[in-house]
Amino acid sequence: MIRLEHREPVRNCHRFYLISVMPTLFGEWAVVREWRRIGSHGGRLELWFESEAQAMDEAMKRCRQKQRRGYALITLL
Repeated sequence: MIRLEHREPVRNCHRFYLISVMPTLFGEWAVVREWRRIGSHGGRLELWFESEAQAMDEAMKRCRQKQRRGYALITLL
């Protein structure tokens, strides 16, 4: 699981983004992305892949993309 946060108190911006890689019941792998403003409801999206390697590549791609947009890496498990 990867947790990223973006905080800008001046703009009242407090957000987080979670990326998880997990096996599905059908033998595939899912990249689950969740995002929201800290303390509120947000969105969730699942992308399915045939292999764990493909799913991990997608997760790391999304992590790098969020870091370029100002999110700080909080947890990488």
